[in-house]
Amino acid sequence: MSTVSAHSLQASLANCTILVIDDSEAVRTAFEVLLSLHGARVLAAATPDEGLAALAHEGVHLIIQDMNFRREATSGEEGIALFHEIRARFPHVPIVLLTAWTHLETAVELVRAGAADYIAKPWDDARLLTSVRNLIDLGRARAEAAEWRRARREARTELAERFDLRSVIYESEAMHALVSTATQVARADVPVLILGPNGVGKEVLADIVQANSERTGRFEAADGGTLFLDELGTLSGSGQAKLLRVLQTGEFERLGSNVTRRTHVRIIAATNTNLRQAIRDGTFREDLYYRLNVIELAVPPLAERREDILPLAQHFLERGFTLTPAAEEALRRYPWPGNVRELQNAIRRACLLATGSVIGVASLNLPADQPGNDDAVQPDRALVEQALERAHGVIAHAARELGLSRQALYRRMEKLGLRGP
Repeated sequence: MSTVSAHSLQASLANCTILVIDDSEAVRTAFEVLLSLHGARVLAAATPDEGLAALAHEGVHLIIQDMNFRREATSGEEGIALFHEIRARFPHVPIVLLTAWTHLETAVELVRAGAADYIAKPWDDARLLTSVRNLIDLGRARAEAAEWRRARREARTELAERFDLRSVIYESEAMHALVSTATQVARADVPVLILGPNGVGKEVLADIVQANSERTGRFEAADGGTLFLDELGTLSGSGQAKLLRVLQTGEFERLGSNVTRRTHVRIIAATNTNLRQAIRDGTFREDLYYRLNVIELAVPPLAERREDILPLAQHFLERGFTLTPAAEEALRRYPWPGNVRELQNAIRRACLLATGSVIGVASLNLPADQPGNDDAVQPDRALVEQALERAHGVIAHAARELGLSRQALYRRMEKLGLRGP
């Protein structure tokens, strides 16, 4: 093993606890020597009961378990039972299965059930150490991701406790940053310009600013308050001039009146127009742009914040309806050119047209010819297996749930190496 890889392995296994469950003392000792040399703390158990007891009292990062625990046993039944018991009680601990009795179908079934790897005796030290290091690193990455998600949930909760967020639905960091900024500037007496394509929820951000600003109304009613101007980019030249006058002097005239009135109003404006390009094209006033663009909130399209798709979809679902895993995957992969508005319409349409309370891919009726949507109707192995299980092996029923034709599902199964009923 090279110096670089040895250092990498040492860094990965440092401060990690690995449990070895094997009836052979020689095997337990060999693993203890091999893994401890690279920085790991090794616990050894000779029987399934000893292994489960160790798991109940120790923080374990990885398990290496034998498949047979009696000299005459070769079926692997004891190991299979232990594996399922560990998965049920300690689902987040990765398991490497170790046996001198190798059977491909058993290995495949256990990997499908959640085993992290499958290694035959006599093992290759380099391969084993690589697998252990990768699994430990993956576990650390998952733990860090879980901690990051927990911290993000706490930040959202804290923000919701301090401000009126108008029941906004989001999971993404991009939206959290925007919502946080909206609450920070809500009480400030400065204009806010909200940019973004149609359907992304610009009005929701405007509502948050409004709700936390203690201001209301139109020009006259909003004297000392806030006025929301939607579709700013479509304002005519004369309308832009009048708005600029209000911002500069606070003066305006009612329609059909020559009487000049004064007001002090805070503007929140929203548009899907590229205002910088409109300025270059001569269709939008540069001086008005800089008057309005003191605080800019740019809402990204839904395709750039995919963490928000499923929370929004669940919010839009009518009571009593659920989405299949394949439908959820299709929602995640679809590019959503119409953004949140298109998602809302798709869910409402599916609830109306669904023949039951479970909504599959076919009920979503998502267009198949959108750029970037090639994978939306290409479910992965797990989704196909789940659909087949729910359909009790009936290809037509599974295909309907996945939004595929029977022929397309057969082709997908062949590509994934799945056998038909």
